[in-house]
Amino acid sequence: MSDFDLAIVGGGVNGCGMARDAAGRGARVVLFEQGDLAQGTSWASTKLIHGGLRYLEHYEFRLVRESLAEREVLWGIAPHIIRPLRFVLPHHRALRPRWMLGLGLFLYDHLGGRKRLPPTCTLDLRRDPAGAPLKPEFRHAFEYSDAAVDDARLVALNALDAARRGADIRPRTKLVSAHRDGELWRLTAQSHDGARQEVTAKALFNAAGPWVGQVLGLMGANAPARVRLVRGSHIVVRKLFDHDRAYIFQNGDGRVIFAIPYEGDFTLIGTTDRDHDGDAAEVAASEEEITYLCEAVSDYFARPVTPTDVVWTYSGVRPLLDDGSSPAQEATRDYLLHLDAPPGGAPLLSAFGGKITTYRRLAEAALADLAPFLPAARKPRWTGQAALPGGDFPIEGFEALANALATQYPGLPPPLVRRLAHAYGTETRGILGSARTLDDLGQLFLADLTEAEVRHLMANEWARTADDVLWRRSKLGLRADPAGLAALEAFMEGSLYKTRHGGRSP
Repeated sequence: MSDFDLAIVGGGVNGCGMARDAAGRGARVVLFEQGDLAQGTSWASTKLIHGGLRYLEHYEFRLVRESLAEREVLWGIAPHIIRPLRFVLPHHRALRPRWMLGLGLFLYDHLGGRKRLPPTCTLDLRRDPAGAPLKPEFRHAFEYSDAAVDDARLVALNALDAARRGADIRPRTKLVSAHRDGELWRLTAQSHDGARQEVTAKALFNAAGPWVGQVLGLMGANAPARVRLVRGSHIVVRKLFDHDRAYIFQNGDGRVIFAIPYEGDFTLIGTTDRDHDGDAAEVAASEEEITYLCEAVSDYFARPVTPTDVVWTYSGVRPLLDDGSSPAQEATRDYLLHLDAPPGGAPLLSAFGGKITTYRRLAEAALADLAPFLPAARKPRWTGQAALPGGDFPIEGFEALANALATQYPGLPPPLVRRLAHAYGTETRGILGSARTLDDLGQLFLADLTEAEVRHLMANEWARTADDVLWRRSKLGLRADPAGLAALEAFMEGSLYKTRHGGRSP
């Protein structure tokens, strides 16, 4: 008898999405993540649920079709953290011709079964407000639909739902050994405090992202596919325009650059594609990448963007399939699942590549591969209809929810209530409780981060450090000050000490 049906290595979007799906079908699931949830690649995306318009040029029609179809599915199960977003694509006369852009967007509108998102239209930038921040030579544009997402919260909510359905989620726990014992895997993991954990499982899913090859090495297996580590860097500046649409700019090197409204007061600009040869855990935007992004958007914006405007940068390493493409931006974003199941031996399934938009479909495909070994995997698909925690309200009902919460909590600052609604949806009431004033929510650390929210994140979402709270469960790090950061760190350390020592203060 095994401890678990399925063990998962990797607490990014693919691992947590797999944990949710498998647990919801009745499998006994354990997930190991060496750091915090989403701490690797998944929190460092461009924060988009999108089909990948430029992938059409590389004839990746299957990937684009699947991604386009997923936009409205994911919006439907998480309407608090996913929102439709219109993208403005100015026509650059020196680059792709207008007819080519129009044809690509016609395909983009019709490949994925779009139902609720509005279709592409054309804009006269001399009259439309979207033209105001741009140089006057840009006169025409297309406008199309995709969606924005809080990527790290998407991971956390999948993990939370998996746990509520019985999965054992173990962040800060690194797999250190794995070997087959007949039809079982025997796994040893070590938590950050040094404690060793030994479990058995009928099947193992390797969703370690950039570390997928290292996990295979633990069991003496060779990677069946080459992984190409590509660094994607982003910069954040003070907001460059007042409207709520995003821009997608063509660049002379064949790439596209996004400029996206971000966290109210900022603009997010990205991304780069650079091959990464170092440690996947040690990644940061280089001066060259920062300059590249500034120069790329300055070709379009009337007011140039310079490195001195940058208030924050972040980078992630994407584990892409090495398909032999020479430029990093042309490497496929599609995924590959490889099953290693010797006769009489426990199965190992490894995921290579992928993108955040297709995580749910990847989990469904992975469980189909494991169905011969796990009876629970044969049960019907379900994740496309069941809301993620807090998302149990109509797909276009966010404003109604936000207004209802504002009415219920008239004594709280409206921006706080709205931010919480975006992060927690219908579960916001569990954080606010019977609060009538801001003081009722306990200590105020920085910006509008209160003790009540931090306690919720520590108790329910595995937050253990200030970085977990400020950069992954939220983006309040953009508004942090040294005193507030110190107060938050002291509170969290004290709370963890009390938990470990039976409520005694240090």
